[in-house]
Amino acid sequence: MKQVLVALLPVIVAVTFLATEWKADAAKAKVEFSVKGLFGRAHGHFSGLKSTIRFDEHDLAGSSITASIDASTVGTGIGLRDHHLREEEQFLNVKKYPEISFHSRKIEKTAQGFSADGELTIKGISKPVQIPFTFTPNGSNAGVFKGEFSIRREDFSIGQSGGSIGDMVTITLEIPVTK
Repeated sequence: MKQVLVALLPVIVAVTFLATEWKADAAKAKVEFSVKGLFGRAHGHFSGLKSTIRFDEHDLAGSSITASIDASTVGTGIGLRDHHLREEEQFLNVKKYPEISFHSRKIEKTAQGFSADGELTIKGISKPVQIPFTFTPNGSNAGVFKGEFSIRREDFSIGQSGGSIGDMVTITLEIPVTK
């Protein structure tokens, strides 16, 4: 019996220190964006979040985030604009590129919270991004991840150079989670 316990000890220790897996509430998750437009800022959102979130602030080396959204869910409240964003090659072309995804490479503690360094893929183009975020627990089995970052739309071949669309797109995330 003692030999069995000694053999299982490394497994028990490893399981105890693995980062917690969190399940995102996709229906309540907010994935929003804004960009300078001709008449002020244009705002929009996506839905269809799928994710695998392993996060423990005491085990950042074992933490990771993989997430994707359905590009065809883009919405701005203006039907013609939404159609152009979905269908046009210069924008998202969702038939050819149905998914926008992020895969973290490392997560670190910062003065304001945390930072996920990883790769964002839009329209088949992958670029490194850094997403600063906070995690606010709600009891021991729930919480909310919040983050905001900006990308250069031209880095992902979105829109044409110059014109009436701003260069920088700000993405805001609010992801409620449970264990």
